[in-house]
Amino acid sequence: MINISQKLKDELWWMIISVDYDYSRITVADHELNDGILTLWLEDKQDFKNSLDECLQLDITAKQFAKVIRNENMNSYEGTKMHPTKQFLYKARIEVNEPIRWYKEDASAIEQQWAREAVVKTLLTQLVETEVVSNTDWFI
Repeated sequence: MINISQKLKDELWWMIISVDYDYSRITVADHELNDGILTLWLEDKQDFKNSLDECLQLDITAKQFAKVIRNENMNSYEGTKMHPTKQFLYKARIEVNEPIRWYKEDASAIEQQWAREAVVKTLLTQLVETEVVSNTDWFI
C-alpha cells in the first residue's frame, strides 16, 4: 500500500474526474528519482501541459517504489535453483538485483517506464478500492 496525503488523494480524484474516469488517459509527463524519493508528474494525455508546474506532482518514497517493483516481479524471473546441500532442483523466483538498484542499473528504458506506470496503476487502484470500501460503510 502506498501512503499518500489526503490533499494528494483529493488532487488525484480531481484528475480522475477530469479524464472522465478513463485511467488510460493519465500519463507520466516526467519523472525523477533521487534522495530516496520518486517524483512523478502526471497529466492528461488529451490535455498536455506547458510546464511541470501545471502537472500533478506525486512523490513516493523509494521504499514504496521498491515494494511496487517487487510485487510486480519486475526485478526477478522464474528459474530453477539447486538446493545447496540436498542437491535437488526446484523452481523459484530469482532476483536480478534489489528493486531500486535494478531500476537504476539493470532495467531498460521501457522497463523503467513500466515500473513508473505500475506505480500509477497501483496508486489509482488503491485509491479507488479504499474509497469504495470506505463509502460502503454507511450501508451497514
